[in-house]
Order: sequence, then structure tokens, then C-alpha cells
Amino acid sequence: MSARVLVVDDEPGVRRALERGLRAEGMEVVTAADGNSGLRAALTGSFDVVLLDIMLPGLSGYRVLERLRAEGVRTPVLMISAKDGEVDQADGLDLGADGYLVKPFSFVVLVAQVKALLRRSGADNGPRDVLRLGELIVDRAVREVSWAGAPVALSPREFAVLATLAGRPGVVVSKDELLRAAWGDEQAATRNAVEVYVGYLRRKLEAVGAGHLVRTVRGHGYLASAEAPREA
Repeated sequence: MSARVLVVDDEPGVRRALERGLRAEGMEVVTAADGNSGLRAALTGSFDVVLLDIMLPGLSGYRVLERLRAEGVRTPVLMISAKDGEVDQADGLDLGADGYLVKPFSFVVLVAQVKALLRRSGADNGPRDVLRLGELIVDRAVREVSWAGAPVALSPREFAVLATLAGRPGVVVSKDELLRAAWGDEQAATRNAVEVYVGYLRRKLEAVGAGHLVRTVRGHGYLASAEAPREA
């Protein structure tokens, strides 16, 4: 199974446990600690499943789910919450949740529910999630990149940066957004880390003749474009 999971929960222990456990199952995991950052990650990233707590700082899980569905994001969402009332569960399902799990829960049961959602959506064995930008091909399902047929070997974080940019061609993506996409909720990561990894990424793209793909927009972030920059 190759799946990308977003975990939105304000409890550090829960985030760490889910991240370790899901990665052990072969899944890629991005985390967020509050409703606003979780919403931004879900809107700008590409995920196969979202694990969403209800009681979050900023926006509640209910509001995050409501916004996602209003924006047309159909990614399966599994609500995870200490709220175990029938009304709470019904509210989540009415807003578009695909499942509801009450804390404390069995990790075995959570994994089974995540895999069931992946099977239902076809993310575990369905068509590959492929981005194309000129001669660039980014296959998010198997984490492969090529330019004009030449493979480009990237680290997981380089891949996350490129996939985020390629998924929004011609749109300026801030360093903060790239930080969330590639580092999730890691407190030690900084905007300087984004600059470093963009530099790594550019060198690898330059090696296959695609050095123009990732551009810096000073003071704002980066964008990806297949068009070569015009000479002054």
C-alpha cells in the first residue's frame, strides 16, 4: 500500500504515535496541530486519507471538514475524538465524514479503518496520482519523478516540495506551505530548511535540463512553471 495520510490532532503524543504507527504500515504521514494549519495542509496537499480530531485550537474539526467539503475536497476523512455521543458522531457524518473513531481507540482498529477507506476510494490499488508539467511527470502514488523520460531521484522531502509546487503550476507557494507539506508538525524545521531543500531540488533538476522549473518569487515563495524564463 502506498498512501499519504494527514493527521490533524492537537495532542503531541497522539500525533507522534499515529505518525510512527502509520509509517510502520508503509504510509507517508504529514501532521498538523490545529484546525487552521490542518485545513491549509488538506487544501494545498495531496492526501489519500485525513485523520481529523474534533476539539482543535482555532477551527474545530467540524469546521475544517465543512470547509473541505465546501471547497470540493472529497478526500476520505476519519474523525477521531473523545466525544462519544451519538449526536457528535451523527454531526460528523452529516458534514461529510467517512468514519468516526472514539478515543481511546485501538491502533489496530484505526489502521483497519484507514485501509478500508483506501480500498473504498481506490487509493491502494487504483489509478496512479500523476502530475504533469511540461516534460515533468510526478507520480505521487509510487513517488517517482522524471523529466523528458529521464528519472530524477529525490529524497522524501525534495519530492514533497516538488509535488506541492507541481500540483499548483504557476501559483506562488509560500515557504510556510512548503514547510508544512514536507516537514509536517516538526518543531525544529524552519524556513531556512525550505531554502536548503529547494537548492538540493534545483541541482537535481538542472542535471536533467530542468533547472528552470522551480523559480523564486522574492519575498513570497516559489512557483513551478514548465516555460523557460524570458531573457531580459
